[in-house]
Amino acid sequence: MSPRLLFWVPAGLRLSLLLLGAGVIWHFFGIVAGLAAGLAGMSAALIVQLHYLYRLADWLDHPASARLPDGWGAWTDIFSRLYKLRRDDEKNQAELAEWLARFRQAMSLLPDGVVIMDDVLFLEWCNPAAERHLGLHLERDKGMRVTNLIRSPEFMDYIILGRYGQPLTLSLRERKLVVQIIPFENRRQILVTHDATESERIEMMRRDFIANASHELRTPLTVINGFLEIAQSQPNLDVQTRMGHLKLMIEQGHRMQNLVEDMLTLTRLESVEYPLRPERVNIHALLEQILHEATALSNGRHKISLDVDGPDIRGSTDELRSAFGNLASNAVRYTPEQGSIHIAWTMTPAGPRFTVRDTGIGIRPEHISRLTERFYRVDKSRSRETQGTGLGLAIVKHVLLRHDAALSIESEPGKGSTFTVTFANKAICSADEAA
Repeated sequence: MSPRLLFWVPAGLRLSLLLLGAGVIWHFFGIVAGLAAGLAGMSAALIVQLHYLYRLADWLDHPASARLPDGWGAWTDIFSRLYKLRRDDEKNQAELAEWLARFRQAMSLLPDGVVIMDDVLFLEWCNPAAERHLGLHLERDKGMRVTNLIRSPEFMDYIILGRYGQPLTLSLRERKLVVQIIPFENRRQILVTHDATESERIEMMRRDFIANASHELRTPLTVINGFLEIAQSQPNLDVQTRMGHLKLMIEQGHRMQNLVEDMLTLTRLESVEYPLRPERVNIHALLEQILHEATALSNGRHKISLDVDGPDIRGSTDELRSAFGNLASNAVRYTPEQGSIHIAWTMTPAGPRFTVRDTGIGIRPEHISRLTERFYRVDKSRSRETQGTGLGLAIVKHVLLRHDAALSIESEPGKGSTFTVTFANKAICSADEAA
């Protein structure tokens, strides 16, 4: 049955019964009584309808707090439908609120900043990344004009010109940001910000690495090619001169070989294809080997001592040999003759600690934070004398990162330096492994 019939049939039936009752009273008690009874019935029906209309109006004024009334007659169907509509609306609102919460959570987790503005650039909403990038605060700045909050001439020009097809790169709050405005709906716009600081730094490091590596390889190649050209153009050189040239070429060849090996080591340490495979590291045997290599490099020019008083740890023996060896060889290279170098392995409350202390030339404070950068030289002329590749401390840094260890440097120009590597207590071998 159609909804209209469901409404009209009961109403017609009740009206017929009312008229029938009034007709019966008219038949037995006269026309006045019949009309009075009909009028009373109609009045009662009207009062009932007015009552439900009042209750409906009251509910419409306060749909959230007022309870839907129970109906009578056609009102039963009306209130039933309203109740269903209310339930559907509550369900839709709950779903909308859930989706809105998910949207805001997703936007909050984005690494890129998102700012929603109206057509005249008043702030409506932004995520935490945008707050960090642009120095905004949603609760404080909501409803304010974005151009008043972001003080940048480049950004103002970008807004005025309205060329939103291309992103804008600007420096703001010590960050390199890529920003772009995207029209959204009819009266809203989205400002998207991407922090390119790290990628810019990595790109700069890549360019510097290529330039430095090319320079470091060019120098020995120039020497070798020069001597080869001399040998070709002057085949009758005396034996002593020829042997001197060969000695220098061999030294430069070894320099190139060491540089390539260090570059390959760095590549391996940074590669995800070479995960750390921990093993028990015999610290006493490892440091005895480090002492032997440092003593050979010193060739009697320094006083080198070793003190081992700590537990074995878990890690890569080869990688730790490379890191510890670089620190020890640096101490030998940068310590004048008759200077002293002390290598120690001790146990501290913070964890096992490896220390190399020397009485060398020392390092000025402004250089310390950059020592682990690739090819960074404190004194380029001194580095050529010591035959260093400029990658030793970069290798140390990556090895320690793989072992969750920390490097600290203390130095005073003219008095020496102390390089300290501290491992976490979790790196200590257990009693079963030690046994």
